[in-house]
Amino acid sequence: MTLILGITFALLCALASNLAFLYKHRGACSAVKVDIRHPVRTGISLWSQKWFAVGMLIGAGAWIMHVVAISLAPLSVVQAVLSGGIVLLAVMADKMFGFSIGRRQWMGLACIAAGLILLGVTMPDTEGAHSAYSLPALIAFEAGLLGVGALLTMGTRIPGSHEHHGVMYAAAAGILFGVCNVGVKALTHVAGEDGVVGILVEPWLYTSLIASAGAFYASARSLQDGDAVPVITITGTATTICVIAGGILVFGDPMPGTALGIVVQAFAFLLVVVASALTPAPVRAATRASAPAAAAA
Repeated sequence: MTLILGITFALLCALASNLAFLYKHRGACSAVKVDIRHPVRTGISLWSQKWFAVGMLIGAGAWIMHVVAISLAPLSVVQAVLSGGIVLLAVMADKMFGFSIGRRQWMGLACIAAGLILLGVTMPDTEGAHSAYSLPALIAFEAGLLGVGALLTMGTRIPGSHEHHGVMYAAAAGILFGVCNVGVKALTHVAGEDGVVGILVEPWLYTSLIASAGAFYASARSLQDGDAVPVITITGTATTICVIAGGILVFGDPMPGTALGIVVQAFAFLLVVVASALTPAPVRAATRASAPAAAAA
């Protein structure tokens, strides 16, 4: 029952977080260019945009549901469910935000759905939230992800890489969200052992806060530099990879007990990740409709 409840909260989180990203994209495009060297000016400009503020508020609700989900279910299970949010993202982008989704995009979404079904079939039965962790593994994992996120952000300064900035910032944001999520999962264990007061002296609280702040700016910049659906997809994919890996390596989330089960689950993870990465960006329906008219003129 606890596992089902955790999965339910994860599904609600996926719906809310993708809606939040789409609203933030609408608002971020009207704000000044994100510049981490001027965090206050950037933050004020972003929050002054109505749709960005709406997106942030919805995102805050999604984060609360995410915390509840990972406190009730293993981290890798929750993140596998969240990775299916790309399907919800495409539907909302198509029906609510004026994007047109092509055949290739829907094929990619079908592959993701198949991968998630395989993950569900091969996931071993488990009890509890699996929040106990290995301290050396957690330190190494979080430090490594922070380093990769920083390298991606600095890579945007390379001359001639401007067309890839949206993708690079999106990947950096996803990795930093992964750092935050893994840290929060560790804090749920601390809260269970030492209570809420014990969280205040844990380094994972401040690691998560720093990573969350970095992800905020990187994500906003990615939404300004890239198209909405691909950068949101890349952010979610990067987060999924990091968090599922953290669940297995840091928290000891279960894997199938047979060689066939491991192969099938590995294929399912690969199917989800590759389909997410290769699904091309939708184009604005209005833009597509105006193209014939422009040609006729």
